[in-house]
Amino acid sequence: MQNSEALSLSFALLATAGELVRRINDGVVARGHEGKSAYGFAFTRIAAGGATVSEVAVHLGVTKQAASQLVDELVRKGYVERRPHPRDARARLLVLTELGWANTRAAEEAAADVVREWSAVLGEAEVAELGRQLLRIAPKGPIRPSW
Repeated sequence: MQNSEALSLSFALLATAGELVRRINDGVVARGHEGKSAYGFAFTRIAAGGATVSEVAVHLGVTKQAASQLVDELVRKGYVERRPHPRDARARLLVLTELGWANTRAAEEAAADVVREWSAVLGEAEVAELGRQLLRIAPKGPIRPSW
């Protein structure tokens, strides 16, 4: 592959990823929720059985102070609540409230809408194959926003 072809592929992937995030946020808003990509990225970690502020910070690739400010905002807006940690008396476990889960479901529905549009253009088999191939090269670990 020539450098120009690699650059074109890189731009296409970046543009698609950016558009996907924007469309998910727009879909969340259209479903009556507040759409902020930082919320969604935090929700993905908290939804996986709860998390501490430190775990959210690592997941987002930010300082503990920045994660703490985001969590404070999520708690204030009713998306997340703090509970006693079952294994660490010093820590608080963050869990999604029903409003947080509703926001998460809205994001899932919005993402599915976008993928259905891709299927209309490429066909379901091609989109399924695209997904399989991207999973082969996608980095392992959390999906971090590009701050």
